[in-house]
Amino acid sequence: MTSKLLLFHTVRHLRWEQIVCRVAARLRKIDATSVPTPALARWSRAWAGAVYKLPSLAPDDTWTFLGESHRVEGVSDWNNPVWSKLWLYNLHYFDDLDAVDAHARRAQHQRWVTHWAADNPAPLGNGWEPYTLSLRIVNWIKWLSTDPAPQPAWLASLALQVEVLQQRLEYHLLGNHLFANAKALVFAGMYFSGERAQGWLEKGLAILDREIQEQFLADGAHFELSPMYHATLLWDLLDLLELAGCREHPALRNRVGVWRENVGCGLAWLASMCHADGEIGFFNDAAFGIAPAPAQVYSYAECLDFAIPMMQRPAERQVRLTRMASSGYARIDWAEAQALIDVAKIGPDYLPGHAHADTLSFEWSLHGQRVLVNSGTSQYGDDAERQRQRGTAAHNTVVIGGENSSEVWAGFRVARRAYPIGLTVAATPAEVRVGCAHDGYRRLTGRPVHRREWLASPRELQVTDTLFARAGDAVAYFHLHPDVRATIVDGVVRLQLKGAETVSLRFEGGVPTLSPSTWHPRFGESVATTRIVVPFLAAKLVAVMNW
Repeated sequence: MTSKLLLFHTVRHLRWEQIVCRVAARLRKIDATSVPTPALARWSRAWAGAVYKLPSLAPDDTWTFLGESHRVEGVSDWNNPVWSKLWLYNLHYFDDLDAVDAHARRAQHQRWVTHWAADNPAPLGNGWEPYTLSLRIVNWIKWLSTDPAPQPAWLASLALQVEVLQQRLEYHLLGNHLFANAKALVFAGMYFSGERAQGWLEKGLAILDREIQEQFLADGAHFELSPMYHATLLWDLLDLLELAGCREHPALRNRVGVWRENVGCGLAWLASMCHADGEIGFFNDAAFGIAPAPAQVYSYAECLDFAIPMMQRPAERQVRLTRMASSGYARIDWAEAQALIDVAKIGPDYLPGHAHADTLSFEWSLHGQRVLVNSGTSQYGDDAERQRQRGTAAHNTVVIGGENSSEVWAGFRVARRAYPIGLTVAATPAEVRVGCAHDGYRRLTGRPVHRREWLASPRELQVTDTLFARAGDAVAYFHLHPDVRATIVDGVVRLQLKGAETVSLRFEGGVPTLSPSTWHPRFGESVATTRIVVPFLAAKLVAVMNW
């Protein structure tokens, strides 16, 4: 497809608000004139929220992000073109101010905050982009709230950052970016006092009121359908609740009930999307180490008097289905295993930037060990590796005609996309059946449809893929966790788990082979592994796992 058609099929899903605001943002001239620093508000107590980030600033002033380390030695290094854009964004976030043992680095932090304010004139460079501003503003305020006598230069810089952010709110993107913008405005409105601070507060709360209703679904999921971003947004809500305790303000107090309700539902959804190892499944953009781990989210929530949901195992020789109807995911539990199933849309139509072409994929764990895994996410950007990781072949599902089920392109864009159709579910204690199709391949010659059914019974999972109006070659992929060893004996795949457990995987309607692949559990990380590749011999392929 030509780039013009890809762009058309991408843009046609956008809201008018996004289009208008994108044009306006290009035409708007940012007023970066220094503003009078508002007076500080009185907090009932200093910030005492939980932390999850590991230190990124070493004693020798080396910064480490995404597995990559650099020393910032001059003004130009804040926007060094040799270093990746995402690395530079992390540098400007100042997450180390809100990291483990941050108090031990306070003198170092004071020096770097001073450097940043002097070296980064508004509104130029990575540090003045709205998402970067949003994260840094919150980090600075958490840090400054513990300082009884913050330097005037820091406060003046902070006030200017908030003023620039208010002019650059990301209505053209919406989603988690706009939520982060609003959170920063609320923090600023609570840290400072006076008319200007009140304006920041009112704007931030108005956005949150709208976006919480829009972004959190009835089953608790964040609507971008990435477990990683879901954990991030839950942490944001917990931070807002902690802020309400630091600054007793009626505007926050009146919203605490709604925020707590969304956190409660969100905790339940997060638990449903985790494996028995306690970590998230890899659907859409997802990796470890970017968002807080589920255990860290639960710990923070417990400090704020939330009950933590627990996924109870079914009895031996039984299976159980959990449906997340609003978000479109499903979960099957055995006493010793779990399957996380994607029968969802790729995300909101107007915001698919973190989507992968992973419709009808699934992950599976046994005895606390991941066995079948989606490939994860090791990088952003728009290069070939980013496209491969977003592609259908990097997930446990079916590729037809060598095409992706959704047309992911340019790093964060999607043109024509797959929609789930015909979902069916049935469950008894002895058997769970989930079936769904998608229409993502109907754009191909012959308008083929892929339907998949998962049939779970004690110590067995059967996955049946059926192609209707088949056109072109079809291949099913099953990606193994790096700790799983695979051999093929007489056409049956034998899987050896790290704990000595074994799984047999046999196929009807296709002959399996093994090929090298990679798994990406963290940004900047690529781990060698193996995938099972099964070309279809007919219109139906059946995979049966026994353990």
